[in-house]
Amino acid sequence: MAVPILGTVGDMTTTSLTGQVLSPTDTGYDDARSVWNAMVDRRPRLIVRCGTVTDVVNAVRYAREHDLEIGVRCGGHSVLGLAVPADGLMIDLTPMGGVTVDPRTRRARVQGGALLGALDRAAQEHGLATTAGNVSHTGVGGLTLGGGMGWLARQYGLSCDNVLSYEVVTADGAVVTASPTEHPDLFWGLRGGGGNFGIVTMFEFRLHEVGTRALLANWTFDPAGAVEVLEGWRELSAAAPREATFTATSSADGVDVGFVWVGGDPARGRTLTADVAGLGRARRESVRELSYLELQTIEDSTGGHHFRRYWKGLYLDRFPVEAAAAIVARGDGDPALRPAMSLQAYGGAIADVSDDDAAYGQRGTLFELVAAARWSDPAQDAERMAAARSAAAPLTPYSSGVYLNTISDEGAAGVRRAFGAAKLARLAELKRAWDPANVFHLNQNISPN
Repeated sequence: MAVPILGTVGDMTTTSLTGQVLSPTDTGYDDARSVWNAMVDRRPRLIVRCGTVTDVVNAVRYAREHDLEIGVRCGGHSVLGLAVPADGLMIDLTPMGGVTVDPRTRRARVQGGALLGALDRAAQEHGLATTAGNVSHTGVGGLTLGGGMGWLARQYGLSCDNVLSYEVVTADGAVVTASPTEHPDLFWGLRGGGGNFGIVTMFEFRLHEVGTRALLANWTFDPAGAVEVLEGWRELSAAAPREATFTATSSADGVDVGFVWVGGDPARGRTLTADVAGLGRARRESVRELSYLELQTIEDSTGGHHFRRYWKGLYLDRFPVEAAAAIVARGDGDPALRPAMSLQAYGGAIADVSDDDAAYGQRGTLFELVAAARWSDPAQDAERMAAARSAAAPLTPYSSGVYLNTISDEGAAGVRRAFGAAKLARLAELKRAWDPANVFHLNQNISPN
Protein backbone atom coordinates (compact mmCIF):
# COMPACT_ATOMS: atom_id res chain seq x y z
CA MET A 1 0.00 0.00 0.00
CA ALA A 2 1.05 3.63 -0.38
CA VAL A 3 2.23 4.89 2.98
CA PRO A 4 2.01 8.56 4.04
CA ILE A 5 4.66 7.95 6.71
CA LEU A 6 7.37 7.75 4.07
CA GLY A 7 5.75 10.25 1.75
CA THR A 8 6.16 13.08 4.25
CA VAL A 9 9.94 12.82 4.73
CA GLY A 10 12.08 15.53 3.19
CA ASP A 11 11.55 15.80 -0.55
CA MET A 12 9.62 12.52 -0.77
CA THR A 13 6.17 14.10 -0.55
CA THR A 14 5.11 12.58 -3.88
CA THR A 15 6.78 9.23 -3.28
CA SER A 16 4.88 6.10 -2.29
CA LEU A 17 5.96 2.54 -1.75
CA THR A 18 5.08 -0.36 -4.02
CA GLY A 19 5.56 -2.64 -1.03
CA GLN A 20 3.95 -2.69 2.41
CA VAL A 21 4.70 -0.90 5.64
CA LEU A 22 3.71 -2.84 8.76
CA SER A 23 3.38 -1.44 12.25
CA PRO A 24 2.88 -3.54 15.41
CA THR A 25 -0.92 -3.37 15.12
CA ASP A 26 -1.07 -4.54 11.48
CA THR A 27 -2.04 -8.00 10.29
CA GLY A 28 1.08 -9.83 9.16
CA TYR A 29 3.44 -7.91 11.42
CA ASP A 30 4.27 -10.88 13.67
CA ASP A 31 4.92 -13.17 10.70
CA ALA A 32 7.16 -10.57 9.10
CA ARG A 33 9.29 -10.13 12.23
CA SER A 34 9.68 -13.88 12.86
CA VAL A 35 13.00 -15.35 11.80
CA TRP A 36 14.74 -18.71 11.74
CA ASN A 37 15.91 -18.62 15.38
CA ALA A 38 12.86 -18.73 17.66
CA MET A 39 14.91 -17.14 20.47
CA VAL A 40 14.62 -13.83 18.59
CA ASP A 41 11.48 -11.97 19.71
CA ARG A 42 12.19 -8.29 19.06
CA ARG A 43 9.59 -5.80 17.84
CA PRO A 44 10.57 -3.26 15.17
CA ARG A 45 8.73 0.05 15.12
CA LEU A 46 8.15 -0.42 11.39
CA ILE A 47 8.69 -3.16 8.84
CA VAL A 48 9.07 -1.98 5.24
CA ARG A 49 8.46 -4.84 2.80
CA CYS A 50 10.29 -3.43 -0.21
CA GLY A 51 9.09 -4.13 -3.73
CA THR A 52 11.63 -2.01 -5.60
CA VAL A 53 15.05 -0.47 -5.25
CA THR A 54 13.32 2.89 -4.80
CA ASP A 55 11.52 1.45 -1.77
CA VAL A 56 14.87 0.48 -0.27
CA VAL A 57 16.27 3.97 -0.90
CA ASN A 58 13.21 5.60 0.71
CA ALA A 59 13.38 3.27 3.71
CA VAL A 60 17.05 4.03 4.33
CA ARG A 61 16.43 7.77 4.08
CA TYR A 62 13.42 7.58 6.39
CA ALA A 63 15.34 5.59 8.99
CA ARG A 64 18.17 8.12 8.97
CA GLU A 65 15.78 11.06 9.14
CA HIS A 66 14.06 9.54 12.19
CA ASP A 67 17.19 8.10 13.82
CA LEU A 68 15.96 4.51 13.61
CA GLU A 69 18.28 1.49 13.64
CA ILE A 70 18.17 -0.41 10.35
CA GLY A 71 17.90 -4.19 10.14
CA VAL A 72 17.94 -5.89 6.72
CA ARG A 73 16.05 -9.11 6.18
CA CYS A 74 16.36 -11.63 3.39
CA GLY A 75 16.23 -15.24 4.62
CA GLY A 76 16.47 -14.30 8.30
CA HIS A 77 19.05 -16.99 9.08
CA SER A 78 21.36 -14.96 11.30
CA VAL A 79 21.54 -16.89 14.56
CA LEU A 80 21.43 -13.55 16.38
CA GLY A 81 18.41 -12.37 14.39
CA LEU A 82 20.26 -9.25 13.29
CA ALA A 83 17.54 -8.46 10.75
CA VAL A 84 15.11 -7.61 13.57
CA PRO A 85 15.87 -4.24 15.21
CA ALA A 86 14.13 -3.53 18.51
CA ASP A 87 12.03 -0.36 17.99
CA GLY A 88 13.89 0.20 14.72
CA LEU A 89 13.10 -0.16 11.02
CA MET A 90 13.33 -3.57 9.37
CA ILE A 91 13.96 -3.40 5.64
CA ASP A 92 12.41 -6.64 4.41
CA LEU A 93 13.75 -7.57 0.97
CA THR A 94 11.78 -10.80 0.58
CA PRO A 95 9.29 -9.31 -1.94
CA MET A 96 12.33 -8.68 -4.16
CA GLY A 97 12.93 -12.39 -4.77
CA GLY A 98 13.25 -12.63 -8.54
CA VAL A 99 15.91 -14.63 -10.42
CA THR A 100 16.63 -14.31 -14.16
CA VAL A 101 18.97 -16.78 -15.89
CA ASP A 102 20.66 -16.35 -19.27
CA PRO A 103 21.79 -19.86 -20.27
CA ARG A 104 23.78 -18.53 -23.23
CA THR A 105 26.08 -16.36 -21.15
CA ARG A 106 25.71 -18.53 -18.04
CA ARG A 107 24.75 -15.58 -15.92
CA ALA A 108 22.06 -15.11 -13.29
CA ARG A 109 20.65 -11.83 -12.03
CA VAL A 110 19.35 -12.34 -8.51
CA GLN A 111 17.37 -9.79 -6.53
CA GLY A 112 18.51 -9.05 -2.99
CA GLY A 113 15.59 -10.81 -1.33
CA ALA A 114 15.86 -14.10 -3.21
CA LEU A 115 16.28 -17.39 -1.39
CA LEU A 116 18.75 -20.06 -2.44
CA GLY A 117 15.97 -22.35 -3.62
CA ALA A 118 14.81 -19.78 -6.16
CA LEU A 119 18.34 -19.42 -7.57
CA ASP A 120 18.85 -23.18 -7.70
CA ARG A 121 15.52 -23.87 -9.41
CA ALA A 122 16.00 -21.20 -12.08
CA ALA A 123 19.56 -22.27 -12.89
CA GLN A 124 18.82 -26.02 -12.87
CA GLU A 125 16.28 -25.60 -15.65
CA HIS A 126 19.39 -25.35 -17.82
CA GLY A 127 21.65 -27.80 -15.93
CA LEU A 128 23.47 -24.84 -14.37
CA ALA A 129 24.26 -23.79 -10.81
CA THR A 130 26.59 -21.64 -8.76
CA THR A 131 27.90 -22.19 -5.26
CA ALA A 132 25.07 -21.87 -2.76
CA GLY A 133 24.45 -23.08 0.78
CA ASN A 134 22.81 -26.27 1.99
CA VAL A 135 19.39 -25.00 3.15
CA SER A 136 17.08 -23.74 0.41
CA HIS A 137 15.30 -21.09 2.51
CA THR A 138 18.58 -19.31 3.32
CA GLY A 139 18.84 -15.85 1.77
CA VAL A 140 21.20 -15.45 -1.18
CA GLY A 141 22.26 -12.05 0.17
CA GLY A 142 23.33 -12.98 3.68
CA LEU A 143 25.07 -16.15 2.54
CA THR A 144 26.99 -14.46 -0.29
CA LEU A 145 28.02 -11.31 1.57
CA GLY A 146 29.61 -13.45 4.29
CA GLY A 147 31.51 -15.63 1.79
CA GLY A 148 29.11 -18.41 0.88
CA MET A 149 30.09 -22.06 1.35
CA GLY A 150 28.29 -24.83 -0.54
CA TRP A 151 28.73 -28.17 -2.27
CA LEU A 152 30.23 -26.58 -5.40
CA ALA A 153 32.83 -24.45 -3.60
CA ARG A 154 35.71 -26.91 -3.94
CA GLN A 155 35.22 -26.79 -7.73
CA TYR A 156 34.17 -23.22 -8.41
CA GLY A 157 34.97 -21.18 -5.31
CA LEU A 158 32.70 -19.61 -2.72
CA SER A 159 29.48 -17.80 -3.58
CA CYS A 160 31.28 -14.45 -3.34
CA ASP A 161 33.94 -15.70 -5.77
CA ASN A 162 31.21 -16.13 -8.38
CA VAL A 163 29.67 -12.65 -8.14
CA LEU A 164 30.36 -10.48 -11.16
CA SER A 165 28.65 -7.32 -9.91
CA TYR A 166 26.48 -5.94 -7.13
CA GLU A 167 23.79 -3.25 -7.18
CA VAL A 168 24.00 -1.50 -3.81
CA VAL A 169 21.96 1.06 -1.89
CA THR A 170 24.48 2.98 0.20
CA ALA A 171 24.10 4.59 3.61
CA ASP A 172 23.32 7.99 2.05
CA GLY A 173 20.61 6.52 -0.19
CA ALA A 174 22.56 6.41 -3.43
CA VAL A 175 22.37 3.44 -5.81
CA VAL A 176 25.73 2.27 -7.19
CA THR A 177 27.16 -0.70 -9.05
CA ALA A 178 30.21 -2.46 -7.63
CA SER A 179 32.27 -4.60 -9.98
CA PRO A 180 35.94 -5.10 -10.88
CA THR A 181 35.73 -1.91 -12.98
CA GLU A 182 33.15 0.18 -11.07
CA HIS A 183 33.95 0.99 -7.45
CA PRO A 184 36.41 -1.92 -7.25
CA ASP A 185 37.15 -1.10 -3.60
CA LEU A 186 33.51 -1.67 -2.69
CA PHE A 187 33.44 -4.82 -4.84
CA TRP A 188 36.39 -6.15 -2.84
CA GLY A 189 34.67 -5.44 0.48
CA LEU A 190 31.33 -6.97 -0.50
CA ARG A 191 33.09 -10.23 -1.30
CA GLY A 192 32.99 -11.57 2.23
CA GLY A 193 32.75 -8.38 4.31
CA GLY A 194 29.12 -8.92 5.28
CA GLY A 195 26.38 -6.29 5.22
CA ASN A 196 28.62 -3.48 6.41
CA PHE A 197 28.80 -1.36 3.28
CA GLY A 198 25.26 -1.17 1.94
CA ILE A 199 22.13 -3.09 1.02
CA VAL A 200 22.61 -5.26 -2.05
CA THR A 201 19.49 -5.21 -4.21
CA MET A 202 20.89 -7.22 -7.15
CA PHE A 203 23.63 -9.81 -7.58
CA GLU A 204 25.00 -10.94 -10.92
CA PHE A 205 26.38 -14.48 -10.64
CA ARG A 206 28.54 -16.63 -12.87
CA LEU A 207 26.90 -20.04 -13.44
CA HIS A 208 28.52 -23.40 -14.22
CA GLU A 209 27.49 -26.53 -16.07
CA VAL A 210 27.01 -29.06 -13.27
CA GLY A 211 24.28 -31.32 -14.62
CA THR A 212 21.28 -32.23 -12.50
CA ARG A 213 22.45 -35.29 -10.53
CA ALA A 214 24.38 -35.73 -7.28
CA LEU A 215 25.57 -38.50 -4.97
CA LEU A 216 25.15 -38.53 -1.20
CA ALA A 217 27.16 -41.12 0.76
CA ASN A 218 27.09 -41.59 4.54
CA TRP A 219 28.18 -44.17 7.12
CA THR A 220 27.22 -44.13 10.81
CA PHE A 221 29.64 -45.47 13.44
CA ASP A 222 29.33 -45.97 17.17
CA PRO A 223 31.42 -43.54 19.27
CA ALA A 224 33.76 -46.34 20.33
CA GLY A 225 36.44 -46.41 17.65
CA ALA A 226 35.09 -43.25 15.97
CA VAL A 227 38.30 -41.27 16.60
CA GLU A 228 40.21 -43.65 14.34
CA VAL A 229 37.40 -43.45 11.78
CA LEU A 230 37.67 -39.65 11.72
CA GLU A 231 41.43 -39.84 11.27
CA GLY A 232 41.01 -42.10 8.27
CA TRP A 233 38.22 -39.90 6.90
CA ARG A 234 40.56 -36.89 7.21
CA GLU A 235 43.18 -38.62 5.05
CA LEU A 236 40.62 -39.58 2.40
CA SER A 237 39.34 -36.02 2.31
CA ALA A 238 42.84 -34.66 1.67
CA ALA A 239 43.16 -36.79 -1.47
CA ALA A 240 39.58 -36.40 -2.72
CA PRO A 241 38.70 -34.98 -6.16
CA ARG A 242 37.19 -31.51 -6.14
CA GLU A 243 33.76 -32.89 -7.00
CA ALA A 244 33.70 -34.50 -3.54
CA THR A 245 33.11 -32.53 -0.36
CA PHE A 246 33.76 -34.69 2.67
CA THR A 247 31.45 -34.26 5.67
CA ALA A 248 31.25 -35.60 9.21
CA THR A 249 28.82 -35.15 12.09
CA SER A 250 29.10 -36.22 15.72
CA SER A 251 25.75 -36.38 17.52
CA ALA A 252 23.84 -38.37 20.13
CA ASP A 253 23.17 -40.95 17.42
CA GLY A 254 26.87 -41.63 16.75
CA VAL A 255 29.45 -40.37 14.29
CA ASP A 256 28.53 -40.00 10.61
CA VAL A 257 31.20 -39.70 7.93
CA GLY A 258 30.85 -39.49 4.19
CA PHE A 259 30.85 -37.11 1.25
CA VAL A 260 28.70 -35.27 -1.24
CA TRP A 261 29.54 -35.53 -4.94
CA VAL A 262 28.27 -32.88 -7.39
CA GLY A 263 29.25 -31.39 -10.71
CA GLY A 264 30.33 -34.63 -12.35
CA ASP A 265 29.14 -38.14 -13.15
CA PRO A 266 27.85 -39.67 -9.88
CA ALA A 267 29.24 -43.02 -11.01
CA ARG A 268 32.74 -41.56 -10.53
CA GLY A 269 31.81 -40.62 -6.99
CA ARG A 270 30.90 -44.23 -6.22
CA THR A 271 34.56 -45.16 -6.65
CA LEU A 272 35.22 -43.43 -3.30
CA THR A 273 32.70 -45.46 -1.34
CA ALA A 274 34.81 -48.56 -0.77
CA ASP A 275 37.54 -46.53 0.91
CA VAL A 276 35.11 -44.82 3.28
CA ALA A 277 33.27 -48.05 4.03
CA GLY A 278 36.63 -49.62 4.86
CA LEU A 279 37.30 -47.20 7.73
CA GLY A 280 35.53 -49.47 10.22
CA ARG A 281 32.41 -51.43 10.99
CA ALA A 282 29.50 -49.08 10.27
CA ARG A 283 26.14 -49.41 11.97
CA ARG A 284 24.37 -47.90 8.95
CA GLU A 285 25.27 -47.16 5.36
CA SER A 286 23.51 -44.99 2.80
CA VAL A 287 24.72 -44.32 -0.73
CA ARG A 288 22.17 -42.80 -3.06
CA GLU A 289 21.87 -40.74 -6.18
CA LEU A 290 19.52 -37.79 -6.09
CA SER A 291 18.81 -34.67 -8.05
CA TYR A 292 20.85 -31.57 -7.34
CA LEU A 293 17.66 -29.78 -6.33
CA GLU A 294 16.83 -32.55 -3.85
CA LEU A 295 20.35 -32.35 -2.43
CA GLN A 296 19.88 -28.62 -1.91
CA THR A 297 16.75 -29.21 0.20
CA ILE A 298 17.63 -32.29 2.30
CA GLU A 299 18.65 -30.13 5.26
CA ASP A 300 15.55 -27.95 5.11
CA SER A 301 13.78 -29.85 7.91
CA THR A 302 16.69 -29.64 10.33
CA GLY A 303 17.18 -26.06 9.18
CA GLY A 304 13.48 -25.27 9.64
CA HIS A 305 11.98 -22.45 11.62
CA HIS A 306 10.36 -22.47 15.08
CA PHE A 307 13.34 -23.95 16.95
CA ARG A 308 15.59 -22.16 19.41
CA ARG A 309 19.20 -22.12 18.19
CA TYR A 310 22.75 -21.34 19.19
CA TRP A 311 26.09 -22.30 17.66
CA LYS A 312 29.82 -21.88 17.77
CA GLY A 313 31.84 -22.04 14.58
CA LEU A 314 35.55 -22.46 13.91
CA TYR A 315 37.83 -22.83 10.91
CA LEU A 316 40.25 -25.70 11.49
CA ASP A 317 43.65 -25.51 9.86
CA ARG A 318 44.85 -28.63 11.69
CA PHE A 319 43.07 -31.87 12.51
CA PRO A 320 45.17 -33.96 14.90
CA VAL A 321 43.88 -36.92 16.89
CA GLU A 322 43.10 -34.60 19.81
CA ALA A 323 40.69 -32.65 17.61
CA ALA A 324 38.98 -35.85 16.48
CA ALA A 325 38.59 -36.94 20.10
CA ALA A 326 37.03 -33.61 21.08
CA ILE A 327 34.55 -33.86 18.22
CA VAL A 328 33.48 -37.34 19.26
CA ALA A 329 33.10 -36.23 22.89
CA ARG A 330 31.04 -33.10 22.07
CA GLY A 331 31.96 -31.37 25.32
CA ASP A 332 30.98 -32.41 28.81
CA GLY A 333 27.91 -32.31 31.04
CA ASP A 334 24.55 -33.88 30.22
CA PRO A 335 24.93 -35.81 26.92
CA ALA A 336 21.32 -35.00 26.02
CA LEU A 337 22.13 -31.28 25.97
CA ARG A 338 25.34 -31.45 23.97
CA PRO A 339 25.29 -29.98 20.45
CA ALA A 340 25.85 -31.78 17.18
CA MET A 341 29.38 -31.19 15.83
CA SER A 342 29.60 -30.96 12.04
CA LEU A 343 32.57 -30.76 9.69
CA GLN A 344 32.69 -29.73 6.04
CA ALA A 345 35.85 -29.89 3.94
CA TYR A 346 37.30 -26.81 2.25
CA GLY A 347 40.30 -26.65 -0.13
CA GLY A 348 40.24 -26.94 -3.89
CA ALA A 349 39.07 -23.80 -5.70
CA ILE A 350 38.51 -21.98 -2.40
CA ALA A 351 42.24 -22.04 -1.77
CA ASP A 352 43.09 -21.15 -5.38
CA VAL A 353 41.95 -17.56 -4.84
CA SER A 354 44.54 -15.14 -3.50
CA ASP A 355 43.88 -13.92 0.04
CA ASP A 356 44.21 -10.33 -1.25
CA ASP A 357 41.49 -10.84 -3.85
CA ALA A 358 38.49 -10.38 -1.54
CA ALA A 359 37.49 -9.39 1.96
CA TYR A 360 36.89 -13.05 2.74
CA GLY A 361 39.91 -14.59 4.44
CA GLN A 362 40.89 -18.01 5.75
CA ARG A 363 41.60 -19.48 2.31
CA GLY A 364 43.83 -22.13 3.87
CA THR A 365 41.06 -23.70 5.95
CA LEU A 366 40.91 -27.50 6.02
CA PHE A 367 37.49 -27.92 7.62
CA GLU A 368 34.68 -25.73 8.86
CA LEU A 369 33.44 -26.87 12.26
CA VAL A 370 30.07 -25.90 13.73
CA ALA A 371 28.81 -26.92 17.18
CA ALA A 372 25.08 -26.38 16.65
CA ALA A 373 22.41 -26.65 19.33
CA ARG A 374 18.69 -26.82 18.53
CA TRP A 375 15.93 -27.10 21.13
CA SER A 376 12.37 -26.03 21.95
CA ASP A 377 12.14 -25.42 25.70
CA PRO A 378 13.10 -21.85 26.75
CA ALA A 379 14.06 -23.19 30.17
CA GLN A 380 17.05 -24.92 28.51
CA ASP A 381 18.47 -21.77 26.90
CA ALA A 382 21.39 -21.22 29.29
CA GLU A 383 22.36 -24.90 29.46
CA ARG A 384 22.21 -25.39 25.69
CA MET A 385 24.34 -22.34 24.98
CA ALA A 386 26.88 -23.31 27.64
CA ALA A 387 27.08 -26.83 26.19
CA ALA A 388 27.83 -25.48 22.70
CA ARG A 389 30.61 -23.28 24.07
CA SER A 390 32.03 -26.23 26.02
CA ALA A 391 31.99 -28.44 22.93
CA ALA A 392 33.80 -25.93 20.72
CA ALA A 393 36.39 -24.72 23.24
CA PRO A 394 38.79 -27.72 22.98
CA LEU A 395 38.99 -27.19 19.20
CA THR A 396 40.18 -23.58 19.44
CA PRO A 397 43.92 -24.50 19.49
CA TYR A 398 43.51 -26.07 16.04
CA SER A 399 41.60 -23.11 14.61
CA SER A 400 42.85 -20.39 12.28
CA GLY A 401 39.74 -18.25 12.59
CA VAL A 402 36.00 -18.32 12.00
CA TYR A 403 33.51 -18.02 9.14
CA LEU A 404 31.71 -14.67 9.32
CA ASN A 405 28.34 -16.37 8.84
CA THR A 406 28.81 -18.63 11.88
CA ILE A 407 29.82 -15.97 14.37
CA SER A 408 27.23 -15.84 17.13
CA ASP A 409 27.73 -13.66 20.22
CA GLU A 410 31.51 -13.19 20.04
CA GLY A 411 31.10 -9.56 18.93
CA ALA A 412 34.21 -7.63 17.91
CA ALA A 413 36.47 -10.52 18.94
CA GLY A 414 34.73 -12.79 16.45
CA VAL A 415 35.05 -10.22 13.67
CA ARG A 416 38.79 -9.93 14.37
CA ARG A 417 39.13 -13.70 14.16
CA ALA A 418 37.24 -13.78 10.86
CA PHE A 419 39.51 -11.28 9.09
CA GLY A 420 42.82 -10.88 10.93
CA ALA A 421 44.39 -7.55 11.81
CA ALA A 422 45.65 -6.44 8.38
CA LYS A 423 42.46 -7.22 6.48
CA LEU A 424 40.30 -5.75 9.22
CA ALA A 425 42.26 -2.48 9.00
CA ARG A 426 41.58 -2.31 5.25
CA LEU A 427 37.89 -3.07 5.85
CA ALA A 428 37.66 -0.31 8.47
CA GLU A 429 39.09 2.15 5.95
CA LEU A 430 36.47 1.01 3.43
CA LYS A 431 33.75 1.41 6.07
CA ARG A 432 34.88 5.00 6.69
CA ALA A 433 34.56 5.68 2.97
CA TRP A 434 31.10 4.15 2.46
CA ASP A 435 29.40 4.24 5.86
CA PRO A 436 31.29 6.57 8.21
CA ALA A 437 28.30 6.95 10.56
CA ASN A 438 27.97 3.14 10.84
CA VAL A 439 24.35 3.23 9.70
CA PHE A 440 24.60 -0.46 8.81
CA HIS A 441 25.78 -1.82 12.15
CA LEU A 442 23.26 -4.59 12.84
CA ASN A 443 25.58 -7.19 11.36
CA GLN A 444 28.94 -8.70 12.27
CA ASN A 445 30.08 -5.13 12.45
CA ILE A 446 33.24 -3.56 11.13
CA SER A 447 33.60 -0.32 13.03
CA PRO A 448 34.73 2.74 11.06
CA ASN A 449 36.53 4.07 14.17
